[in-house]
Amino acid sequence: MLTFIGLGLYDERSITVEGRDALRDADRAFAEFYTSTLVGTSVAELEAYHDTEIEVLERADVEQRPERVLAAAESEDVAFLTAGDTMISTTHVDLRLRAHDRGVETRVVHGTTAQAAASALTGLQNYRFGKATTLPFDYAHGADGLPASVTETIDENRERGLHTLVYLDIKVDNEAAVARAGDAELDEYMTADTAAEYLAGEYPELLAVVVARAGSPEPVVRADRVADLASESFGGPLHLLVVPGELHHVERDALRDLAGAPSELLD
Repeated sequence: MLTFIGLGLYDERSITVEGRDALRDADRAFAEFYTSTLVGTSVAELEAYHDTEIEVLERADVEQRPERVLAAAESEDVAFLTAGDTMISTTHVDLRLRAHDRGVETRVVHGTTAQAAASALTGLQNYRFGKATTLPFDYAHGADGLPASVTETIDENRERGLHTLVYLDIKVDNEAAVARAGDAELDEYMTADTAAEYLAGEYPELLAVVVARAGSPEPVVRADRVADLASESFGGPLHLLVVPGELHHVERDALRDLAGAPSELLD
């Protein structure tokens, strides 16, 4: 049995009760934290809280060399852990399909997602979101300006009156960052002000909403012009941005009251 368990958004307590029980019942537990991570805890704290040893996998262990996980699941009850919801990433869907090809039974225990949290914290209605996009670090995509995948997604959603969720880049054990900083343990998380600085070249006057540390006891939600958000600081990771489309009057009220949006940007 291979059980995919979403750990939620922030720390060792963000998991659902069902997920906690499934993890404690497992014979063996693997985790990956390269697609996302829990910034409010550590692997050691996860292990202590759940009384379970966790084997952390690198990207290649999941995408190219999954044999260790699959072979274990053929004879044991194996938990595969990720931040957020475990089936948001296509990498995890692929691993589940590989398990099915080998005749391994699978189960999914969901966790809350950044998308659900962004809608809840901002007051923007979930069914009014269009396609999401990911904003990479400028050195990661090898082109000048914003990648077309980002601008096309924002522009197409806005044409349809839909909101755009912009995930911000995460680089785990990033070689380029290590080369710059000389730190072999360096992980890099794009902040919302950096993201806004990137977006300001194309959309300086556009309304955007920052969501920082969703799932934590004190999340930050801030709405303003993209150019103005670029000059603010929003604290530690994880961050994301939302570019609103057409606003329902309840959404306008929510952005004004919950995110401090200037009234002139809500008309």
